[in-house]
Formats: sequence, structure tokens, C-alpha cells
Amino acid sequence: MIRAVVFDVGETLIDETRIWTRWADRLGVSRFTMLGVLGGMAALDRSHREAFEVVRPGLDVEAEIEAWRRDDPTGLRENFDADDLYPDARPGLEALREAGYQVVIAGNQPPQAYEALAAMNLPVDSIHTSAAWSVSKPHPGFFAKVAAAVTCDPAEILYVGDRLDNDILPAHHAGLRTALIRRGPWGHLHATRPNAHHADLIVNTIPEITTTLTKTPL
Repeated sequence: MIRAVVFDVGETLIDETRIWTRWADRLGVSRFTMLGVLGGMAALDRSHREAFEVVRPGLDVEAEIEAWRRDDPTGLRENFDADDLYPDARPGLEALREAGYQVVIAGNQPPQAYEALAAMNLPVDSIHTSAAWSVSKPHPGFFAKVAAAVTCDPAEILYVGDRLDNDILPAHHAGLRTALIRRGPWGHLHATRPNAHHADLIVNTIPEITTTLTKTPL
């Protein structure tokens, strides 16, 4: 039986459209181009970081972020806030809490993401980032940290994410149950892959998770 549901952040809870359009504006390419190249990276199983090299060859991303911070110290830049939450995120998390599940956020995120998520006052039991844990997905150590954070056996944890490579497959290998959410470029593409069958659930929205778990417990 599932006792805890743990959520990835980007393109699971957070819509990253505004982040990537701000990057397009910063780098001087059209928003269509930036988003199209990002989709290409997803289709080719390449890192989203490689999109920067395509649109601006030789770009030092970290140096650009520092320059952006100096140019726009009060702006969101590469970050997110509550306006970037998917509309179903808050009610979906609340429904899981009301159904008696422990609800946790744990994803690959930089240090500042913790404060951004905490400021949203989401109905969750705890928030964790790869930066704080010093280990990132898909490393098995990340999912060991997840299991320790929720104090459940791995088989009692449902990990929800939008990617097979970073979320579903490594969580499955770590003994967790998994739900692939079909949104964002990776989510839509990965849901069509043959190895998507490793996910215990494939859903379009967060509320679907509560509905499925209460009707047909995993």
C-alpha cells in the first residue's frame, strides 16, 4: 500500500514555460526557437543544458546567470514563483493530504528553489532539493534520501515525475512505485516510449493520482 507520494518539481508541479521564454529573451532568440530546441533535446535524449549550446555556441551558462543577476537583481531570471505552479498542483496536493497520504516534494533543484517552494505554503509535509542533499537524480543516493525523508519502505512510496530517465526508471530500480505525469516535452514524449510500462501509473494531472489510489490501491 502506498503511504507517501513524492513529487518532482520542474514540469511536475512547476510549469517552466516562463523560465524558458525569459532565457530566450536573454539570449536574443525567438521564444519559438528556444522552446523548439528544448523539445529537440527531449526527443534526442539529451540534457536540457545542451539547448544553450545549440542557440548560443560556447555559452558559459553559469557566467551568464551571474551576469543576468547583476543586470536584473530583483527579477525572477532563471527562477520560479507561485505564478508558475500548474493550476492542478495545489488542489492535487491537498486532495492527497486529505486522503491520508504523506506528501513530499523532492527534486533536482538549485539552493534558491527551496525558499521559492516554501514561500508558496503548499500543503506538503516537507520540501527537499538535490542541492541540500548534495546528490541529484538519477543517482540511487537521491532515492535513498527520499526513502529516509518519508520514513517509509521504498515500496510504500509513489514517486511522481515527468521523465523516464531521471524519475521513473531510477526510482523503479530503487524499489519505489512510480507515476509518470504526461506534461512538458519530456513527459509527453516519454509516455510514448516502450519502457514507459515501468511506471505504475501514467497520468495527465495530479488529481488523477488521488482518484486512482483510492479506487485501485497500488
